[in-house]
Amino acid sequence: MSANTIEINRARQSFDGVSAIWLFGYGSLIYKVDFPFLEQRPATIRGWQRRFWQGSHDHRGTPDAPGRVVTLVEQPDAVCKGMAYRVSPSVFEHLDVREKNGYLRFTTRLTFDDGCHGDGVVYIATEDNEAFLGHAPDQDIARQIAGAAGPSGPNSEYLLRLADSLRQLGTECAHTFAIERHLKTALLDGD
Repeated sequence: MSANTIEINRARQSFDGVSAIWLFGYGSLIYKVDFPFLEQRPATIRGWQRRFWQGSHDHRGTPDAPGRVVTLVEQPDAVCKGMAYRVSPSVFEHLDVREKNGYLRFTTRLTFDDGCHGDGVVYIATEDNEAFLGHAPDQDIARQIAGAAGPSGPNSEYLLRLADSLRQLGTECAHTFAIERHLKTALLDGD
């Protein structure tokens, strides 16, 4: 599948007759909210884990030196905490462009902190897109992040802001925090 998913996403789901829908953010959508929303609530989704396995050729890296950003990988017993936004369907005109580098829209079941449930949309970069980098040791991921930058800024900023946002949500993400520790060590060592 091509890394540019704008048209694929626009053909995937119809929001005809829908005035608002939940959007689940688990990466930069937690802290970089550059779209209007009607409501914002912490939420979780089940069966998915956050991983720095997606290449960023357009925001936090370049085609020659891609950064790494998060996607979700299926894991039956996993729970991924993030932020849910109730948005107008018109927001997807912007988000489909922002998330165009390999991310597809999927429908998901959200669980809010108060125990209520709702259906929503989540962007996931699956392993069949051209920008998918897959698993690597945490230290290697941190080294790649330390050396990458793109039009949206340094890849390290993405990682550090995400880690801070996850702490503010009161959630543990061993993968993100391990890479953050390696990144801070690499930056201190000048690696």
